[in-house]
Amino acid sequence: MYKAEKIKRKNAGVGYLINSLQTLFVGMLKVWTIPIVLMLSIASGFTTYYGLKHFITPWIALVITVAIQSIIVICSLEIAGIHWKANRLRYFSVVLSLLIALLASISFSYFKFYEISQHDTVYINRLNQVREDIKLYLGDVLKIKGDVLKQQHVELKQAAKEVSQAYFGTHPSAVEKFKNQVGKGPFWKHYNEIYQEKKQFLELLEQEFLELDKKVQGLQSGLGDLDVTNDLEKSYYKVLNDYSEVQIQIGRLSNFIGLGLPEAPLLMTYKQFIEEVKPDVSMWNGFSLFAFICAAMVDFFTVLLSYRLEFTAPGPLTAEEEDLVFECLRQFTEFTINENDELQMVIEKTEIEKARRYSDWSRMFAVGLLLNRGFLRKIDHRTVEFSPNLYPLIAEKMGDKIKQLRAAGARTKWVEANE
Repeated sequence: MYKAEKIKRKNAGVGYLINSLQTLFVGMLKVWTIPIVLMLSIASGFTTYYGLKHFITPWIALVITVAIQSIIVICSLEIAGIHWKANRLRYFSVVLSLLIALLASISFSYFKFYEISQHDTVYINRLNQVREDIKLYLGDVLKIKGDVLKQQHVELKQAAKEVSQAYFGTHPSAVEKFKNQVGKGPFWKHYNEIYQEKKQFLELLEQEFLELDKKVQGLQSGLGDLDVTNDLEKSYYKVLNDYSEVQIQIGRLSNFIGLGLPEAPLLMTYKQFIEEVKPDVSMWNGFSLFAFICAAMVDFFTVLLSYRLEFTAPGPLTAEEEDLVFECLRQFTEFTINENDELQMVIEKTEIEKARRYSDWSRMFAVGLLLNRGFLRKIDHRTVEFSPNLYPLIAEKMGDKIKQLRAAGARTKWVEANE
């Protein structure tokens, strides 16, 4: 018997220890929730302020940011403590305020996350834009180059044919006395001079085009280096310099052949090329789902933890308040378990109490105190439910009451036994 009692006490002690440790751990988590909410709110506020200050004066942006983050936290706390059936107007006004604050916060935070997530993409797009401009320009020039060379080769071939015809006296424009006369006469010399001039012009033209090809090759090599270079500034200025030399060479060719060539597009400067992404409305045109999710995620966790934080009472009750609450709650009679698995009770007078004109001021005061401290949550005008923090308090008081009853019963038995 003694051994069994000893084991029972031992088990009770271990259970009590486990329960105490669990209670301590849960309490620490609830306390730790407060700095987490503050840090999340600060993080969200920073990104909101970053996006907002690009559109309005910085100090006004800071004030609006503080207001937005305050509304998010306060409304999240209020929603957790409001049942929409209890006060529909207040509930929906709080929800509307929260949604407006979240919309503003996420919208302006999106710009910062867009800048972070799209930094490499923006650089690649700018590089591709430079390459595309140069490619289109060189494509037009090289097409004209091919047409000019083709035309010059045709003209040179025709001139060579005419020289051969002039030599054998079969040229169509030869006069009758020179026809069918073979030799290098005045007629042949004339067409030979034309042929030599065209041949020399073609050689010079090919040399100029060869020089252009070398400069184009250098420009394309520089464009390729932009992907792997460690010194972006030096490489980009090299591309601009090579591009300028190509333009100069094309200008010389234009004067040489007497033909207008396409106008070169204006490339962005190095400052424009490396410029940071600046928030503007156009960012929504190239919508980034990842940036939007990141912006929404911070505010989501802020709302979620603030909502959960409401279940922790703002402050503990004093010993006198605990006794008052326990005694007053015992006066209510209608208790049920609701759909949230919480204990709820009707706070209105019963029909018998109304008939007896019972004064329920003390117990209603206790209900008001518990609602104010967060130990009760209002469901509607006549019903409230227990918050998780109220159960341990009532359990402790009930345990004390049971111990008192047992002690009184033991004293009664001892007195009866002694008599």
